[in-house]
Amino acid sequence: MSGLLSREELEAALRKVGAERYHNRHRFHRRQYSGQCSYEEIQAWALNRYYYQSMIPIKDATVLTRLTDTEDRRQWRKRIEDHDGLKPGDGGIERWLKLTDGLGFPRDYVISTEGILPATRFAVDAYVEFCRTRTPLEAVASSLTELFSPDIISERMSGMLAHYDFVSKDTLAYFSQRPPQAKRDSEWALEFVKTHAKTRDEQEKAIKALEFKCNVLWAMLDALWGAYVDKALPPDAWVPGTKVAVRGKAA
Repeated sequence: MSGLLSREELEAALRKVGAERYHNRHRFHRRQYSGQCSYEEIQAWALNRYYYQSMIPIKDATVLTRLTDTEDRRQWRKRIEDHDGLKPGDGGIERWLKLTDGLGFPRDYVISTEGILPATRFAVDAYVEFCRTRTPLEAVASSLTELFSPDIISERMSGMLAHYDFVSKDTLAYFSQRPPQAKRDSEWALEFVKTHAKTRDEQEKAIKALEFKCNVLWAMLDALWGAYVDKALPPDAWVPGTKVAVRGKAA
């Protein structure tokens, strides 16, 4: 390592991680938004991604307990409110369940997470553990995948609405709500990282934390590809055609 990076150089290094490693570059994402996924592959993606969505507020609550500044906690708390909602029937998790509803899954089955891939569980649990045990700086830095999420959300929404008759703007409401939240959160987190990474070692740890989070998201799509595109289902994973209602067009 050479000398301390300037704030601008650190931001550029973080954005370079996204340009090279974010999961919009994964072949499953390209398959999804280009209309090549089968109905069952979209079902599997939504079912497995639910576990990630459901664990985000748990991860965020863990980080919240480690932030010592009152204003930092106020800002971070918004993330939990966004996902859990401020009342029953509200929030990002509820909107994700609306998607799995539209894909025919009973809610009890989705919430149980019994059919998710073992690699999904392993990757998400590793992310929660990372945020629990690493420094608050690293935990916050790992959230900076939100810098890159607007582009993937735009591709996913436009592509899915264009190619799949079993989704609608209503069932994809999670994605229409998320960009302004991600923008707010990533701007705060980026400033936090640039302010608190005061040594080159801390800067490198922040960069590595973001790489780790990109690897988590990439690993989840790798698992989906292996199980549902290459059809190498592991034991206990959801089997296409089971647990779901008859396929119909989205309302």
